[in-house]
Order: sequence, then C-alpha cells, then structure tokens
Amino acid sequence: MQDIKLGKYQHYKGTIVEVTGLALHSETLEEMVVYNHPDPVKGMEANTLWVRPKAMFLENVVIDGQDVPRFRYIGI
Repeated sequence: MQDIKLGKYQHYKGTIVEVTGLALHSETLEEMVVYNHPDPVKGMEANTLWVRPKAMFLENVVIDGQDVPRFRYIGI
C-alpha cells in the first residue's frame, strides 16, 4: 500500500497539497490518499483534510491535449 511518498504535491490546476498518509475505505478496503488542502477550496476553510482514491490520485488527466499527472510530487 505504500507506493505514494508523503509530502507536497501539485495538482494539475496549480494548487499545492500535502499528503499526510494512506487509509483504507472501511467498507470496500479501497486504498485512499489522505491530504491537507492548505488553501480554501470549494467553499471550505483552509487546512481541511481530504481523501481521494489512490488510483484516481495517481492517474493522468488530459489537459489541452496533453497527458499530465493529476498530482505531481514536488517534495517534502
């Protein structure tokens, strides 16, 4: 389950988030990435915790015809 580095990642839209851990969904056992969103987003306050399925966190997305990572590791 530990093939994601803890630390800072940049979302393809530019936002920086910090991955703080990995978790399992209680019903499906799907691996989830736990991350802190330091900026206000989607009407929420700053420094909120979010989870996203690991497969989605690691996937690429097509932006302006280019295949780019949804989140790119940028360090600790």
